[in-house]
Amino acid sequence: MSREQQAVARARKAFETGRSKSLEYRICQLKNLQQLFVERQKEIADAIKKDLNKSEQGAQLYETLGLEGEIGLALRKLKEWAAPRRVEKNLLTLSDTVYIQPEPLGVVLIIGAWNYPWAVTIQPLVGAIAAGNAAVVKPSEVCVHTAKLMEDLLPLYIDKELYPVVTGGVPETQELLRQRFDHIFYTGNSTVGKIIMEAAAKNLTPVTLELGGKSPCYIDKNCDISVACRRVAWGKYTNCGQTCIAPDYILCEPSIQDRVIEEVKKSIKEFYTDNPKTCPDYGRIINQRHFKRIMNLLGDSTIAAGGENDESACYIAPTILRDVKPEASVMQEEIFGPVLPILTVSGLDEAIKFINKREKPLALYIFSTDEKLVNKVRDETSSGGMVANDCLVHFSISSLPFGGVGNSGMGSYHGKFSFDNLSHMRSCVIKQLKMEGVNSMRYPPHTAKKLGWARFFILKTADFGWMKKMLIFAMLAVVAAVVIQNYLR
Repeated sequence: MSREQQAVARARKAFETGRSKSLEYRICQLKNLQQLFVERQKEIADAIKKDLNKSEQGAQLYETLGLEGEIGLALRKLKEWAAPRRVEKNLLTLSDTVYIQPEPLGVVLIIGAWNYPWAVTIQPLVGAIAAGNAAVVKPSEVCVHTAKLMEDLLPLYIDKELYPVVTGGVPETQELLRQRFDHIFYTGNSTVGKIIMEAAAKNLTPVTLELGGKSPCYIDKNCDISVACRRVAWGKYTNCGQTCIAPDYILCEPSIQDRVIEEVKKSIKEFYTDNPKTCPDYGRIINQRHFKRIMNLLGDSTIAAGGENDESACYIAPTILRDVKPEASVMQEEIFGPVLPILTVSGLDEAIKFINKREKPLALYIFSTDEKLVNKVRDETSSGGMVANDCLVHFSISSLPFGGVGNSGMGSYHGKFSFDNLSHMRSCVIKQLKMEGVNSMRYPPHTAKKLGWARFFILKTADFGWMKKMLIFAMLAVVAAVVIQNYLR
């Protein structure tokens, strides 16, 4: 039996003991995970620094801070999320107990990504633990130091049988995908996403695919271009552009292209100094393979700013491309690097047509103070998420579902959405062995009269709203009567 098979078998056996279903046990595991980020922050930051050249502050801001918030939210809300959920009844089930009971799916496979190795691997794990599942964690092998640290630390803090960590590359991932899971959660690109989905289909395993795509950004000529470009520059060049929801390209009218370029350049200097290569807050491309891939995208476009690079250091300066053509190499795939193409359009209508001709993106950004324009983008396009007048921030809001649509993914997570996504919503009806006469309408022989009664009882919902209002009104009337009577005395 392979190492991967053993990990899955252990997780399955541990799940079958039932201990992960206990709310107390889930809370205990979440608190232990919370403690990991309190006690091991320096080790986590050091590993991320080695893998992605992120500063210690940057590692906390973009990796672990959100995880601490996610765990805290789960701890506060878990009892509420896991409680039976009452539903509306019809007249036929008026005397019955009818509810939805969230229950664990079983053993979940979590395949993490390398660009935010802790955030996008552990956040689904928080949801899996909260929902009462076992989970096999597969960190990305591309972040060598982080994957090793995750393998070492997680078993020290949380149940190593329920939540084993499997490291390795493509062969190990392929072996995991041959095993049977109850859910697969994958973060990465659409090419691998299709492989994951194909493997899952053999066992009819449901999947959550958090993919990516070319997230567009439209800048209206009448907005505050300086502020807009500052926010775009932050969203684009954070983590050296290696963010799945980074603005992939800008759409704007020709009249403001030069202004946009100058404002983005100003923000680059403000954030990363005149020499980003020496700035501790500017990252590096993850490896030379990706470095070469990104550099190959620049050949048929005009560089307006940046372009400096050093293959040995996997360094590419924050780069802006101007007058980019739709057929250019940089527009054929998700860039996932610090390169910002600008394409000119005649206005919002052409921008919307351009966006809608392509695959649905994971995120869509518009900068405009005109509410009508913002609503037009919302209503006439489709994307995983939409943000007006900022970038990336929707990822940090746990009350919003985060996920893609179409080619950018399926399923969503964060907060309660993680819990629901990794739970089975079990329908429960508890009846009594009484009032059998009411059931006569469903038993043969079937007649028009019985059908009429069935139609009435089944199609009429039991709305108690008016009854509550009448009860409150009656109580107020009684109180008023008592007050008046006492006053008259």
